[in-house]
Amino acid sequence: MRRSLLAAAALAVTSVLALPAVAQTGKAADAEASIARLTAGHTPGTPVSCINLRDIRSTEIVEDTAIVYRMNNGTLFVNRPGAGTILDRDDILVTRTIGTRLCRPDIVNLIDRGSRMPSGSISLGDFVPYSRLPRTRS
Repeated sequence: MRRSLLAAAALAVTSVLALPAVAQTGKAADAEASIARLTAGHTPGTPVSCINLRDIRSTEIVEDTAIVYRMNNGTLFVNRPGAGTILDRDDILVTRTIGTRLCRPDIVNLIDRGSRMPSGSISLGDFVPYSRLPRTRS
């Protein structure tokens, strides 16, 4: 009897400790699905370390995972900052660069849209280009 109670207690503790990992896995899967939806119809290319600021049309944050830069020519660049990223869809990205390019080691400060208070900063990673698939004629 006592052994079964101890086994049940151990199972309960293990289940509670595993919940954040399961929730995190679900979040990661949702983020990857969002990136797949955004890059549908595009083919990935070789990562680059910098992109030209003047060519950026807009940006979109994928929760806790990546920043998607939409370029004027239709190319998307997906940047996945380092581990422990605190990106929130409602963050405002503030980037201070020296020059005309946004590069891998650049720091992006995050501002909470609601409170206008700083909410953290991240270091950019490589930029993975996703070019539009060429249209085929039937």
